[in-house]
Amino acid sequence: MRLLQGDISLVQRAAMNRPAILVTGSTRGIGAALAEALVARGAMVIRHGRSAAPGVIGADLGEPAAAEMLWEQALAAAGGTIDVLVNNAGLFAPNPLEASDIGWLDGWEETLRVNLTSAAQLSRLAVRHWQARSALGRIVHIASRAAYRGDSPAHWHYAAAKGGMIAMHKTIARAYAADGILSFAVTPGFTDTGMAGDYIASRGGAGLLADIPLGRVATPEEIAAIGVFCALDAPPSMTGAVIDANGASFVR
Repeated sequence: MRLLQGDISLVQRAAMNRPAILVTGSTRGIGAALAEALVARGAMVIRHGRSAAPGVIGADLGEPAAAEMLWEQALAAAGGTIDVLVNNAGLFAPNPLEASDIGWLDGWEETLRVNLTSAAQLSRLAVRHWQARSALGRIVHIASRAAYRGDSPAHWHYAAAKGGMIAMHKTIARAYAADGILSFAVTPGFTDTGMAGDYIASRGGAGLLADIPLGRVATPEEIAAIGVFCALDAPPSMTGAVIDANGASFVR
């Protein structure tokens, strides 16, 4: 199915029927803010966390089979159709060069599995889901400025995963735009979440903030506003776009 000017948009569909949106890593930080903002817009949000809780599908994305199980449970929760996938789940754990060889490799592989491989698995399942139904669909990838700028010496793996996510996003956008399957990416810098807060403190706090021309880190709500725009409002011609949100700490 080719996307034509007369095709109904996701926004129009939302007015008739609540779009079903799977948001991974949506129990805290950016994911929680994004889920809440989408609910406020009338979306049916399927939430995911590492552990199950009321209203939350539990799946440890460090496990190879977890992404597929999450997708199947999310489909069931949504009544058989998912309109938007938000790849937000992330792992930001240091992996120092001084670690043992096997410890360093284990850290590398776990971070890539959670941050990139599981997102690839879910994106593949989403694309196939929409193709089988000749349906429109959107994927929103919450990446990081590290995809372009890199990260600390203890975070090679994180930067590599986010760089891979951006490359994957652009490939999806180019490959499936004609089918009405759109892909967007957001690259935050530091955001006021527990995951980033510990890192900022460990790197000197105020000294690190001095590198941000805006003078502060982003709030989860700011990143969520961009994610909502991509999920529901961004025009199709924006597919393939990467939206920076880092207070001008990295300007491409």
